[in-house]
Amino acid sequence: MTNKNRSQWDLGRFIKTLTYFEVVPLINWIQDLFQGRTKDNQNQPNGAKQVGVILVAGATGGVGKRVVRRLVERGYRVRSLVRDIERARSILGDNTELVVADITKTETLTPQVMANIQAIICCTAVRVQPKEGDTPEREKYYQGVKFYQPEIVGDTPENVEYRGVKNLVEAAAKYLPASGEKILFDFTNPSTEVKNIWGAVDDVVMGGVSESNIQLVEGTALFAGNVSTANSGGFASVRTKNFSPAFNLSGYEGIKLRVRGDGKRYKFFLRTDTKWDGIGYSYSFDTIANTWIDVRIPFADLVPVFRAKTLQDCPPIATNQISSFQLMLSKFEYDGELNPLFSPGGFALQVESIKAYGGETLPQFILVSSAGVTRPGRPGINLEEEPPAVRLNDQLGGILTWKLKGEDSLRASGIPYTIIRPCALTEEAGGKSLIFEQGDNIRGKISREDVAEICLQALQQPQACNITFEVKEGEDRADYIEWQKLFAQLQPDPASQRQL
Repeated sequence: MTNKNRSQWDLGRFIKTLTYFEVVPLINWIQDLFQGRTKDNQNQPNGAKQVGVILVAGATGGVGKRVVRRLVERGYRVRSLVRDIERARSILGDNTELVVADITKTETLTPQVMANIQAIICCTAVRVQPKEGDTPEREKYYQGVKFYQPEIVGDTPENVEYRGVKNLVEAAAKYLPASGEKILFDFTNPSTEVKNIWGAVDDVVMGGVSESNIQLVEGTALFAGNVSTANSGGFASVRTKNFSPAFNLSGYEGIKLRVRGDGKRYKFFLRTDTKWDGIGYSYSFDTIANTWIDVRIPFADLVPVFRAKTLQDCPPIATNQISSFQLMLSKFEYDGELNPLFSPGGFALQVESIKAYGGETLPQFILVSSAGVTRPGRPGINLEEEPPAVRLNDQLGGILTWKLKGEDSLRASGIPYTIIRPCALTEEAGGKSLIFEQGDNIRGKISREDVAEICLQALQQPQACNITFEVKEGEDRADYIEWQKLFAQLQPDPASQRQL
């Protein structure tokens, strides 16, 4: 470092890098000790939670609150759409993001509400209560055992069951990712992703003086800085901390970046090795100055490297164990070859999103409707044998008729969907065997707990795409349910009902 031709190496920045990525645990332990910090996992990146948001509409209702609880317990990022924040917090707690919106008012379904959504579970319903009134906790309505003469209170079935659902469907169509894609990072919605997960790894770790950072600018993550070849350096990069658990991207074909660059060639890395200086799987891509482009990176085209040297006998990347992501500008390509588009000095790469692509099509909109929606006015129906909602459809403002129109708006949207039509809902514990049928003829009951579980399972089942079905509970308890088999027995809705 005493040579006049060498730039001053920054020891402080070197230690800061090691500390940020916890490369030397002893350094972090000493730092925490002297700063009085306790060790916790608050900022530990979690691959399961880093996927796009599941938006739950009707989140404080009998089914909705159970859906939220189960999603949170299983590590999903959940955004609860509510009308009263304080009431919602008392019901849902602090483990879900709360946003104020009303599906009957399109202006409230803002980009902030809809940003970064991976799927929607809609549990909204018009408010029904006994004519003689109910308790503040709606115990009469929710009990689902004794019949009370009902009435609609508040908004109308037309507004909630049809127009509200239609509004949500139309908003979702603008923001949901393309079919078969999974959002990994969406930088259009400001969050703590950059601050707590991404950090700079520049050639200071090798004695160089290049310097970069990543920050949120204009709805993008801006990877920018200055790269220098002094001190035999020549690279700048930003990298995520290791995710635990890792991302499981098995079943996908590759990664898609949405970027705007400066005409330089960059590298993208995936790592399954949690070691600081381990094997990386690399892909080089060229940018077009000041132009947004989509960069598709097939997993099959990733090059296994160690310090820019290719590894000939390395197995293909284990896509079920992606522990970190990295973006880099380097003067080198591989094995000593130079980057043909490299030049020292300032650089800038904007990233709008990072997604996995080429996966199976999964439902992106789960709608909880009701059994009986096609029965009012159906020839041959014996109303004496039908549930109260069918018998009283007209007196209740056409509640089932409007639910069916809400279903139709989803079927015609082109969004991969699942429409669940539960029979009479109860507050029982659930856990019974389940009976799925189609044709809207069954009668029975089912626990709200079980309906919430069906919503979660549908998110993961390709066989659940574009189907409508009724469900009731069986007589026996079910210690284990073969969800794939249950959904596989159902037939997709006719293409004539869907937008192709």
